[in-house]
Amino acid sequence: APAADIVAAIDAAAAADVSTAHRAVLANESGRALAWLKSEGTRFIKGGVPEFMRWMLAPPRPRGAGLDWKGRGPDVLLRRLTANLATRGKTVRLGYRARELILEDGRVVGVVAEAPGGVRERILAPAALIADGGFQADMDLMRQYVSPQPERLLQRGAATGRGDGVRLAEAAGARLVGMGSFYGHLLGREAFENEKLWPYPIVDPIARVAIVVNAAGARFLDEGMGGVHMANAVARLDDPMSATVVFDEAVWTGIAADNRYPPCMNPIYVNAGGTVLAADTLEDLARLAGLPAEGLAQTVAEHNAAIGNAGVGLGQGLGQGLAPPRSRHLFKPEPIVRPPFRAIPICAGITYTLGGVAIDADSRAQGRDGGTIEGLFAAGSASGGMEGGADAAYFGGLAKAVITGLRAAETVAAD
Repeated sequence: APAADIVAAIDAAAAADVSTAHRAVLANESGRALAWLKSEGTRFIKGGVPEFMRWMLAPPRPRGAGLDWKGRGPDVLLRRLTANLATRGKTVRLGYRARELILEDGRVVGVVAEAPGGVRERILAPAALIADGGFQADMDLMRQYVSPQPERLLQRGAATGRGDGVRLAEAAGARLVGMGSFYGHLLGREAFENEKLWPYPIVDPIARVAIVVNAAGARFLDEGMGGVHMANAVARLDDPMSATVVFDEAVWTGIAADNRYPPCMNPIYVNAGGTVLAADTLEDLARLAGLPAEGLAQTVAEHNAAIGNAGVGLGQGLGQGLAPPRSRHLFKPEPIVRPPFRAIPICAGITYTLGGVAIDADSRAQGRDGGTIEGLFAAGSASGGMEGGADAAYFGGLAKAVITGLRAAETVAAD
């Protein structure tokens, strides 16, 4: 896409949370990052009609439930890039864990790494690049920045992201930014016991046109902002496993059955063992879901009144009469009027954290004093400032990783 279009998309999603320098990097470097991946032998496929599906890693995963990654696009990509390194005489030391940055006169000149057997080695280098994938699997950091009960979030990404890089960089004087949000989706709560229910299908397509309620049967988020925003709001609840999506038969047989991308809920979710509660009255549905009947009935009535009970329009006052307001610029809300009424108890599934080490346009780590930490770089999910913010804006993990990684590598080479 033209750089101007990418900047416009960033502005629409997170105008106040992405710096001008990072806007320019994302917009101007996206095409080059794609070309670099192709030059390294990466294969792509057009996955569907939507613009965001034009470049998908090949071979794609089946549009079904469960975890199916071996031999799929991301797995093939990483194996190919690792093989390419080997052909160039480079070594990937698997199983190592960085424990300390080595500094001399304020400059990073290497790391102390722990080998698989527990022996520590000093590895000297002109620069160190932190690219360990975020801190989603570190419960202390997650509790500090993201959720009061991070153990009640489902890990749907790499649990190897333990925050080592963020901690090492901070100890060396780096500034951390945007630590309060993550990229993720809503999942059926049963995914904690049933591995076939994650990372797909996700509940987002239903939730963003319906209502999401807390244990009191009340709305607590803006469903119209989409899945990533909703997942973050659920994670911030005192109990992240107390939310429920409520909708009606029209949504279940319509939007929930649309199997374009990601895989549809109806019937894939049920076939994989997921439970969708159903009842002919809201009172009975509330009983099945463990919600207060009066509170749920009031919430549904307010929702229907705001959008036009007959479902013929969105209503001029949509959002103004609801607390919290309900956006409509991304997803059209649907009334809850046609029985059987349905509900899915949900949880927040986290893929990777959006915050991390503050970097400049060349991926150099920025210090708390406003300067640059010489010899230290950060890329991908270990870096912050390109995504996240108040609305948990998400622009694509692979794109950010390749763009910031390329900038870091080229800067080190130039130095």
